[in-house]
Amino acid sequence: MNTTPRNRALSAEELDAFAAELDALRARTVATIGQADADYIRAVFAAVRYLGFAGRALLMLAAIAGAFYTPVLWIAGTLGVLSLALSKILENMELGHNVIHGQFDWMNDPAFNGQAYEWDIAGTSDNWRKTHNFRHHTWTNVRGMDDDIGYGLLRIFPEQRWRPFYLAQPLVAVVFAVLFEWGIAIQDLRLGRWFAGKTRARDVLREFRPVGRKMGRQVLKDYVFFPLLAGPFFLTVLVGNAVANVLRNLWTWLIIFCGHFTADAETFPRESVRNESRGAWYLRQLRGSSNIAGGRLLNLLSGNLSHQIEHHFFPDVPANRYAAMAVEVRAICARYGQHYNTGSLPRQFGQVLWRILRHALPSRAKAAADTPGAGLAVTR
Repeated sequence: MNTTPRNRALSAEELDAFAAELDALRARTVATIGQADADYIRAVFAAVRYLGFAGRALLMLAAIAGAFYTPVLWIAGTLGVLSLALSKILENMELGHNVIHGQFDWMNDPAFNGQAYEWDIAGTSDNWRKTHNFRHHTWTNVRGMDDDIGYGLLRIFPEQRWRPFYLAQPLVAVVFAVLFEWGIAIQDLRLGRWFAGKTRARDVLREFRPVGRKMGRQVLKDYVFFPLLAGPFFLTVLVGNAVANVLRNLWTWLIIFCGHFTADAETFPRESVRNESRGAWYLRQLRGSSNIAGGRLLNLLSGNLSHQIEHHFFPDVPANRYAAMAVEVRAICARYGQHYNTGSLPRQFGQVLWRILRHALPSRAKAAADTPGAGLAVTR
């Protein structure tokens, strides 16, 4: 892999100017937010409901009619799984994630309130607001502060200390992808600290209670209630729901990993955020993020996290605006000599796979400067 730094070091004055341009872009965009954005998110909400209803109806048809006529089982079952999976993907990525970020609080509509929305996933939105909205977006890719670096399971960057456990991480990564919603659900419990004896079991249990209740509701909904509606033909619905959830988990894992763990993504030491300026914060977000080029359909299905750079810059701006903002963001980065990390989904995913395989093995971390604005060394 090419390890030549691709970013120009910026002075304090340049960092301030860099931040000012990005802040101005945000202000111009926010000033134009209005009815079109409200119509958009309501259309997504409707699509989630209709696709979900269609998917469950088709699975019910496959279960009952398919028991007597096999082609119905395969055709209706396949369409039902795909429709339900698409509903769950849209709800998770474009609706839930963005609403929970507060992107649509300005609508004053309880259905799109970021502090009240509860999504169709095993984890609670309260935990997500803590681990993702605050911890990850504040300390993006800062080692020891951002738990999303490997999620406590994977060694993605050479700066992470190697342990023999990581030899199994190619398999661990597959299991994590399949069960992604469950891994995210327990992320804030920090079970590694409990295993190391740094946290008491009763404290972990107290933190787990709301998570356990949410998990229970999800299990009852997808694996008990809806399957039982099919009576003696419940197994088809049960399997269909499970496959739809796994498809959603795999897609979510793919998009998130491609947005953070490509070859050009960097991590930073704790010291880099001491007295961090606004410009240095922007620069850290840029260097720790990866975009995915793919067009409108990919933007929609990824919750516009195909524009991860713009999302890390402007997490509370409606994500449907990121594609337009990206044109200006890329131009601003070019003016300041900063690499704008983007590539096709196969290209970015290939780099993620390389990281997972390469860093399962021992490697030595390269020395890095402490300050992003001073030209942090690129490590891959």
